[in-house]
Amino acid sequence: MSEIVVLGAGPAGAAVALGLKRLGYGVRVISEWRRFAAVEGVSQRVLDGLRQAGLQQALACAAAPSPRRVLWNGDGQSINQESLLDRPRFDAAIREDLREAGIEVLEARVLKVESTDDGHLIQIEAGEPLRADFLVEARGRQAPLAGGRLRGPETLSLLNQWQESPGRPGSAVESLRDGWAWMARLEDGRCYWQITLDARDLPPKDQLPDYCAQRRAESTLVRELFGESALHPASLHARSSTAILFHEASGANWLRVGDAAMAVDPLSGNGIFQSLSSALQAPAVINTMLQRPERTDLARRFHQRRVEHLFLRFARTGRDFYALEQRWPDQPFWRDRRIWPDAEPMHAAADFSRVRVARAPVIHDDQIDEAEVVVTADQPLGIWHLQGVELAPIINALRRGDLDRALATLPESQRRMVQGWLLAQGYRP
Repeated sequence: MSEIVVLGAGPAGAAVALGLKRLGYGVRVISEWRRFAAVEGVSQRVLDGLRQAGLQQALACAAAPSPRRVLWNGDGQSINQESLLDRPRFDAAIREDLREAGIEVLEARVLKVESTDDGHLIQIEAGEPLRADFLVEARGRQAPLAGGRLRGPETLSLLNQWQESPGRPGSAVESLRDGWAWMARLEDGRCYWQITLDARDLPPKDQLPDYCAQRRAESTLVRELFGESALHPASLHARSSTAILFHEASGANWLRVGDAAMAVDPLSGNGIFQSLSSALQAPAVINTMLQRPERTDLARRFHQRRVEHLFLRFARTGRDFYALEQRWPDQPFWRDRRIWPDAEPMHAAADFSRVRVARAPVIHDDQIDEAEVVVTADQPLGIWHLQGVELAPIINALRRGDLDRALATLPESQRRMVQGWLLAQGYRP
């Protein structure tokens, strides 16, 4: 059985490791632990993704939904909810999920990876080199930036943290003339504020704490959510938030997942979800490459297309949200981001003339196979099944004029579902 090493113990790396373990593979995870405190606000679909990945301990770390205030384009009436995740506690819970599954987790800094067609030699700090037949790169934005890639506007986030008295948790996001800020207060009084800006024209590093304190002092939302201590300099961590898509997310014996394959702008608010989205398909891809080497090209094409599709969906989500801010159209920060990555709509309008049947890679029984799928304007990768009903035979029957006969073979509930889907694609009998 092949020895697989996963570099990185974040949500993406853990999801891949758990999936491979369920398939019977020997898996080892190597990861450095987070060196700074952080908190994230996540939606219900992030929690659903953690549950699907089997990260139960990590899921339990999510706080109950708390109110989030949104002040965008001068409109402060939008209020919704998000669950706050204490990242150090969340990361520790992920490691516990891995250990409970019988996966070895090694805390170590990777110094160098030497790769050949025969495998990988992983040099780690203060330890003997490790060997792997297959390597999963899941170290997020810290993964080596080898190979061609698409980069969005260069963006930097400055995260500040300080302590206040315990109180009611909450979070907020607001647009600014030259960027935007997200802030959160945990129930135990830990406070976080992050400003995201164009990476150009920032003050010198030693001036950033005072600069951030000055920016907080200008915010009405900061004064509503925090106490006076928010107006003073605080501990600071700077990190890149530039959107990046790798043009080569796999090789003959390695695979990139999560932020190591595609890292999106944090404005989408779904960083963990997009990491999980690319990781949940990875065990089937790896299983195919190892068990059915003749399908390696098919499996790699499946992974690359899915990664690119997910990236563009999230990038366009961020673009459209940036476009909602209309007060500073000539400011470089807003001007550049409201038109990137392209002008394509987030969701293409239904057009039945564009519905067609094509052969494409799909996940089938924990491996990548090829099947007839239905390609639509909004689903360019194709749809194989609709809640258990294979769609290609339906479309083929419709083209032959035998739709009624094909639908008659389905139970009434499935027949109505398929008819509704056809109508949603623009089909008119």
